This record gives sequence, structure tokens and C-alpha cells, in this order.
Amino acid sequence: MKYLTMILFERIGLLLVFAFVLTRIKGFRSLLYREHSIKMSIIHICMFGLFGIASSIAGIVIDGEVVITHQLVWSIADDQMVVSLSLVAIVIAGLLGGPIVGLGAGMIAGVHLFFLGGIGWFANMLVNPITGLLTGLTARFFSKERVISPIQALFIGVFPPILQMQMLLILYPQEPGTINVVNTIGLPLVLSNSIAIAIFTAMIGIVLKEQENEAALATRQALTIAEEALPFLRKQDQQERAEGLANLLYDRLKIAAVSVTNGKRILAHKGLGDDHHCSQTEITTPLSKEALHTNEMKVAYLRSEIQCTHPNCPLEAAIIIPITEANDTAGLIQFYFRKAQHIRPVELVLAEGLGQLISNQLNIIANENLKAHIRDTELRNLQAQINPHFLFNTLHLIATLFRIDPKRARHITVQLANYMRFNLGLVSNALIHLEKECTHVNAYIEIVQARFASRLKINFYKEKNIPEVFIPPSTIQPLVENSIQHGLQNVVSGGEVEVKIKKVDHYIKIIVRDNGSGFPEDILDRVGNETLTDIKDGGNGLYNVNQRLISLLGQQAQLEITNLSPKGSEISFHIPYNVPVKRRVPL
Repeated sequence: MKYLTMILFERIGLLLVFAFVLTRIKGFRSLLYREHSIKMSIIHICMFGLFGIASSIAGIVIDGEVVITHQLVWSIADDQMVVSLSLVAIVIAGLLGGPIVGLGAGMIAGVHLFFLGGIGWFANMLVNPITGLLTGLTARFFSKERVISPIQALFIGVFPPILQMQMLLILYPQEPGTINVVNTIGLPLVLSNSIAIAIFTAMIGIVLKEQENEAALATRQALTIAEEALPFLRKQDQQERAEGLANLLYDRLKIAAVSVTNGKRILAHKGLGDDHHCSQTEITTPLSKEALHTNEMKVAYLRSEIQCTHPNCPLEAAIIIPITEANDTAGLIQFYFRKAQHIRPVELVLAEGLGQLISNQLNIIANENLKAHIRDTELRNLQAQINPHFLFNTLHLIATLFRIDPKRARHITVQLANYMRFNLGLVSNALIHLEKECTHVNAYIEIVQARFASRLKINFYKEKNIPEVFIPPSTIQPLVENSIQHGLQNVVSGGEVEVKIKKVDHYIKIIVRDNGSGFPEDILDRVGNETLTDIKDGGNGLYNVNQRLISLLGQQAQLEITNLSPKGSEISFHIPYNVPVKRRVPL
């Protein structure tokens, strides 16, 4: 018995090597994820059936009380009995594939044992499909688990050999050597089968853990790269976006090369082959065009599919990933490899995940840009609306001045025309030169100063040699208007408003200060950041200005509002020297 046990474990070891190779087959892994279909069930039945046949061929032969250890069992005599290890394969088939796969694989292994013949051939044949069916039904109790634990498998693996021994005793009660054979092979067969099944399930658990670790690593890497790619994706210039993205992907993925295209030509290529995979080269590969047309990831495993005409191109395989923007295919990202064998499943998962993440980010950015554009247009429309009271009062002033001071009346008329012309142009411009904004503010100041000459004084100061910067139109004027209408509302005389523009470090600082009543302390922190329903006009002017500054110039340009001591208030903001070129539209 000891010798037989050692031989069985030796043969089981060989089968486990075969089983380990089996776990690396892509079709086998679909079993682990319960991806059942008629086609896959037939494949799995055949696969485990052949595994069962191989287990029988790797078995041993009993001749009376003598154990015959052939290298392989191809045939046996009528007075001999084969000790098959096929139950290991059939139990695994039932546990993973369910009763259908278990029964089918058992029938294949059983038919092979039928043709082998020998003592107990009918019992050996019958026990395989019964075992497959029963273990398949047993597996339903563990349906929520992806694979049963080795301890559970060890317990389940005990019963098929016992069933085989019982069937030998039931079907061959008159055979003189049946009881001796059962006594000889019973315990070794139970031990070897149950332990082999437990080891096999442990191997499956290792495979699952490897897959989960690879998937987790790929997911983490994809999320990290997608986050790092965000600054490049926000760039409006396609060439800058492509070059930044190609450099990032090449540095992080450590692959042979990366190309980024816009759907028509290559915009950037980083890595091997950059001497002939040049920027601005037209896309001619049918596989790339198919990826653009179908919006599906494609894989080129052959050099001929890449269709590189350079004789010494080191790139032999590629993953072609379509990128969508605003629900249209905007371009391709291509991962190149030296060999097709370098494209593992984890690379495919990572590529597909990256494509989806980058496409989603581009769609989000497009939506954000659309919302910002709509919001910016709304704000400019609001600021372009001329207050009818201001217009009426100015016209009344001009009519009065024509009687007493025609020259001044003509000057105020010109300033009003400049003011209105500027407001009408607000809708079509996001940023203007600071000099244009100063001209607009001066026109407003002269009109207001003429109206309230006895009530207030407005001083405008601008440092010399101020660099050329860009500013949202009609930004300073609403601040001056706020000081006059709210800060100096109750001032009869002696009111002062000061507008100062000066250079501070790498910014231009613009300050509007008055000596009026200041802001109520309970709303000071909210002014400019939200509309205020508890005060007249809700602070819409300051809110609109602040939102446009943040939207166009960034958070660092937001309004800073403080009350002065002993009275008055100050509103200031900073303009950076460098504003993105895409916003620079001269008025």
C-alpha cells in the first residue's frame, strides 16, 4: 500500500504540472468568472475530458496483488485492472463548470475506460459521469464563491474514490479478487485524489489572485496616468496636448513607443522609431482607420498590420486606442511593442481603461468649456446692458451743458459715445488690452465727474511702464460705479474715489478705493462670491466681475474686498502678466 501510494502521488505530480499549464489558457480562465455559453461549455467538456483521458493513461495497473508501473497505460489484459486518476479532472470539471460540464467530461473519460477494458471496466466507466454530475450539483452550494477553498475541495475529493470502491463491490461481488483490490487501492486512491483536488483548487486561487493583482495594478496605473494627463488634456493647442500626452505615457508605461494622432496625421511620437515615425505623417494604416471608424480598440500582432515602410523599424506590434471627444472620435493613441509577445492581457486591459478614462476626461473638459463659454457670454451680455437711468441722466446733462458750456457738452458727448461703443463690443470679446479698459474707465469717470462735480472727486492713477496685459472688459468700471452708488450713496460732499493701477512682483494690481460707508460686516465675506438676496440689486455687479476674473484669469485674480479704517472700502485684484493666447482678443 505504501509503494502504491508513492506511485500515485508521483503520477498526480505529473498531472498537476499539466493542470498548471491548463490554468494559463485563456479559455480556462473564463470558467473562473462563470462566463458560460454553449460554445465554451463544449470546449470545457472536451478540455476536461481529454484531461481525464490523460489521467487514465498516466494511471497504474493492478495484476492480482502486483502493482505494474508502466510509463503510460495504453492497454490492459482482461485479468488486470487500471487504477485511473481521471476522477481528479472530472471533479474539477464539475466544481468549475457545473453539472453539464462535469457530466460531459465524465462521459468522455468513461468511454475511454470502457475501451481500455480490464477488471471493473463498467464501474470505472460509470463512476466518472456520475461523479461529474454530483460534483457539479454540489458546486451550486458554493455558487457565490469564485472558487472553493482547498479544505472544502479536500473534503469533496474524498467521496468520488469511495463511490468507485462501492460500485466495484456492488457490480462485481462474485469476482474473487475484488475485495483484495479494494483493500489495496482504496486508501491510496482516496488520499491521492483528495489531496490532488485540494492542490488544484489552491492553484486556481493563486491564478485568481494574480489576475486580481494585475487588474488592480492596471487600474491604479490607469487612474494615476489619467490624473497626470489632465493638465495636457486642458490645453487647446492640439500639438501641445499630443506632445505632453505622448511624453507622459512613454515615461509611465515603459513601452517601446507611443504615438498620438488627431485622426488624420501623427501629432507626436515618443520612443523607438522616432527617426521615421515623424510628426505630421499621414495615417495610412487600414487598422488605424478601422479603429477610427468603429471607435473600437484594435491590436496589431504582425509587422505587416503596422505597415511601416522603414526596413529597420524595431516595432512589430501595436495597440491602437480610439479617443473620443464630445462623442466623436477625435484621434488615436498607439502603444508600440518590439514583439507581439509583449502584449499581455494586462496591457490590453490598461490600454482599454486608459482610452476610456482619457475620453471621459476630454468630454468633461468639453462640457466645462461649454458651460464656461455660456456663463461668460451671459456675464458679458449683462455688463453690456447700459443702465437706462445713467443714459437718461447723461443726456440730460449734455442738454444742460449745451446751453451754458457747449465745448464741454461736446466733450461729454464724445465720452458717452466712447462708453457706449465699448459696451456694445463686450459681447464679442473675452479679454482686451488693459489700455482699452483704462480708456473706458476714464470715459465713465469724466461723465460721472461732470454730473457730481460738487459731490465727489475721482482720481485715476496708473504707473508708467506697465507691461501689456489682458483683462476682461468692463472690469474696473463696475467697481467704480459700486463705490459711487453704494459706498458714497449718502455722501453730500467730500466724496472721494481713487483708482490705482500699479506693478507688484509678477502681477498688475488694480485698486478701487473710496471714503464712503463701507460694506456691512455681516455680508463682507459673501460679497463677490454669491448673489445677495437681502440687499438691493443683490450685489450682482461685483459678483459678475468676480466670476469673470476667476473664469478667465484663474483663482489668483479674484476680488479682494476689505473695509478701511476709519471709513471707506477697498476692492482690488491682481492680473498675471501671461494670459493664455487663446483668450487674447483685442477690442
